[in-house]
Amino acid sequence: NKGGTMRLGNYPCQLVDGSHAASAYGQNLVYERHRHRYEFNNQFRAQLEKAGMVYSGLSPDGRLVEVCELANHPWMVSCQFHPEFGSRPGCPHPLFRDFISVAKEVLREGAQPPLPLLPQS
Repeated sequence: NKGGTMRLGNYPCQLVDGSHAASAYGQNLVYERHRHRYEFNNQFRAQLEKAGMVYSGLSPDGRLVEVCELANHPWMVSCQFHPEFGSRPGCPHPLFRDFISVAKEVLREGAQPPLPLLPQS
């Protein structure tokens, strides 16, 4: 058994307004390249959301989590697709460009918040 069905090729991803991902792309609908057999386990969606996870990119039907972020963190973003395939020398993928920009800002400020996933009050 190799797990889920292979997702191969470009798929649409609907980004949430105000998220790091939407800010990085400057738009709300993007198409990204996939090559994997993995999916986010939706049985844990509510539990992780209570702990501060934000589902900032979903398939158009809302069933598949494509991008998630930690609330109250400068830039903790994960994605199911391969942003490295969208980068070229001198033209980095929007997520990489935004990550580096935020990392530079955190270095300038000299502080980073803690990372634990704890229930939000």
